[in-house]
Amino acid sequence: MTDSELSKALAELDEQKVSTLVRKRIGSGVDAMSVIKELQEGMDTLGTVKGDIHNIGKDIVAVLLRASGFEVYDLSVDVPPTVFVNKLIETRAPILGMSGLLTPAFESMKETVKAVEAAGLRNKVKIIIGGGVVTELVKKHAGADAFTTDAVEGVEMCKQFAKGAK
Repeated sequence: MTDSELSKALAELDEQKVSTLVRKRIGSGVDAMSVIKELQEGMDTLGTVKGDIHNIGKDIVAVLLRASGFEVYDLSVDVPPTVFVNKLIETRAPILGMSGLLTPAFESMKETVKAVEAAGLRNKVKIIIGGGVVTELVKKHAGADAFTTDAVEGVEMCKQFAKGAK
């Protein structure tokens, strides 16, 4: 087992506690890289586990984005393409992030990009996909602009996209 409360919570798959602790650390000014290191320690303890922990990565990215000054609309999990499109129309958000931990998510990502195109929004929105199994091939398959398997890298990509939007 690891030493920090955060890494232990992640190793135990306690999503609520992980989310709370990440928010607390970021809110108190702890360096994001230190938080990521603690999370990595917890992930290293997991080994091969059954179950689905896709909320954890999405929630971590959302906290880091908010800490970096982004307004984040978290649509939860198992989100159909129309919900993403409706939120883009409602908010006029310039960046859409999608997360997927399991390979069946790849087709949903592609369907969501197609729905964004069908709504006439594709040229107004940068799309980033992320998750532990996402690759360059998945990015191409889905039609996204970027991909990442790292939360900090995802935040940096959003910063670059935001600079380009101004």
